[in-house]
Amino acid sequence: MNRITRDDVIKAVSGADEVTIAQIIGTGATVDELAEAQAWMANDEPMLNAGRPLATGRVRELVDILTELEPEDDDPGEPGPAVSSTE
Repeated sequence: MNRITRDDVIKAVSGADEVTIAQIIGTGATVDELAEAQAWMANDEPMLNAGRPLATGRVRELVDILTELEPEDDDPGEPGPAVSSTE
C-alpha cells in the first residue's frame, strides 16, 4: 500500500491547513486508512453496531487529528447568558 500524499489529504480533507496536512502525512497512513478514519468520524455508531472494533493504530491517530478540525458544538470559551442579580 502507498502512503498518503499531500494531494490525497487535500482532496480528502476539506479545510485542512498545512500543519494538519503534515500531521496526517506524518502518521504514515495510507489512503484506505484515511478513508476508514473518515468513516469512523461520520458513522461511529453504525460501525460499532456492525461489530467493528474501535479504531486503533494509525486510523486512531487520524481520527484524533480529524476531530481537531470539527467545529465545536459547545465552545466552553463562549460566555453564557448574562445573569443579573437584582436585590
